[in-house]
Amino acid sequence: MNLIKSTSTFGFFTLISRILGYLRDLLIAIYLGSGPIADAFFVAFRIPNTFRRLFSEGTFNAAFVPSYSSEMVLGKIRSQNFANKIFNLLLIGLFLIILLIEIFMPSFVYIIAPGFSGDSDKLDLTISLTRITFPFLLFVSLSSFFSAILNSHNKFAVASAAPIILNIFLILVLLFQSYLNDHLVVYLSYAVTFAGIVQLIFLVFFIRKFYFPKITLKFKIDNKVKLFFNKLLPSIFSSGVTQINILVGTIIASFQASAVSYLYYADRIYQINLAIAGIAIGTVLLPNLSKYIQSRNKKKIDFIQNKALELSLFLSLPATIALLIASEEITSSLFGYGSFTELSVKNSANALFYFALGLPAFSFIKIFSSFLFARHNTKIPFYFSFTSVIINIIISIYYFNKIGFIIIPIATTISSWFNVIILLVYLTNKKYYLLNLNFIKSLLKILLSTVLTSYIFYNLINYFSDNLTYNSEYKLLSIILLVIVTFIIYILISILTKAFKFSDIKLKY
Repeated sequence: MNLIKSTSTFGFFTLISRILGYLRDLLIAIYLGSGPIADAFFVAFRIPNTFRRLFSEGTFNAAFVPSYSSEMVLGKIRSQNFANKIFNLLLIGLFLIILLIEIFMPSFVYIIAPGFSGDSDKLDLTISLTRITFPFLLFVSLSSFFSAILNSHNKFAVASAAPIILNIFLILVLLFQSYLNDHLVVYLSYAVTFAGIVQLIFLVFFIRKFYFPKITLKFKIDNKVKLFFNKLLPSIFSSGVTQINILVGTIIASFQASAVSYLYYADRIYQINLAIAGIAIGTVLLPNLSKYIQSRNKKKIDFIQNKALELSLFLSLPATIALLIASEEITSSLFGYGSFTELSVKNSANALFYFALGLPAFSFIKIFSSFLFARHNTKIPFYFSFTSVIINIIISIYYFNKIGFIIIPIATTISSWFNVIILLVYLTNKKYYLLNLNFIKSLLKILLSTVLTSYIFYNLINYFSDNLTYNSEYKLLSIILLVIVTFIIYILISILTKAFKFSDIKLKY
């Protein structure tokens, strides 16, 4: 496997999905803005979308890939039988969970959006929309199962392309907004569930070479299956801690008008980079790292772990500085249209600024957790993540009444850096990860390249400030061109400082 090539493949399709996701959110911002209807839809969409991220963005891989890879070594029949048991247990368990929550949906919505209880119309709309979107959980979870099998065989393209389907469905509905009028959010909610069905069929078609699901109620739950599910729940919590923190933030933000929407739009912007700098690298890293750990190839383990961190820093550091420098200009250019007012831009940009401070931490959590997942250790990341979430909740609740929703991205960033520090301390104490001299040299080169590029980007933003105001007709084109130019400059500077080497593209990991 080539880490950069595989990450590029996974990252390319993920980036396409994020770009289409941006187009989707831009249309939502234009037609729904940041009012009560938008808040209701975002809560209804947040639940299945959070589970999508929890299952599809590396979390399911964390528990499944090491176990499935171990079975693959023992033969195709063993791996098929193991996969089939997991599939049927997931199918039964998820169906029962969805059925139960659909029955008790009013209570469920009250738990996830308690602040809506003061507005009966908003609460009733949220309950109705969540009932429509919630079955998506079944389809996206099974899709994640099939994606994990493909990833285990180092087939990353199809799995990373599948989420594009959801964005296409939602965009198509939004393009017919003029015909749907007040029913737009209802059709958007139905589109979420139908997209889940199509995504599942899409993956089944491509996975046939490696595995085809057999639905049966007659199967034995052996020790390996028990071990998998014992790893799955901690891995969902630990690998998905950023999403859980955001979900916690949504619950708390429901007590402030429009705050759910502000956080949603800010989240969408920084997630574009996180998708590649953390999720893609962590997902691609896991299968081969698991094999090297199983074969006790220490040289390869150290090499691939340091390269993964190096690549993550190379991608996340410049993005972090760019978001800090131009959070308002970026937010305005991407979403400042139609019903999304200047006040909405300012509030979302403030949230984005504080989320940006935690962007490298969000990426490191994904990668450090993968170091432990590859060793079949999901409990330690779970304990650390649980502590991180508790810190996030305490900070958010304590300061919410004093400074409002902006405490949520601040608390998320603080708790995430805490998580990174304790993960790193644990990994180094156990000698699972050791910094090498090459990594430190690369880090200094990346820092130098980032500083030089950031200075240029800061001056470009100031020079073209007239084209980036809220009322400018050219702000979207301007910010896209500035980002592209700055990225090219960053690559050129990185080549000069040797932070980026063409030889790394050909390296086999």
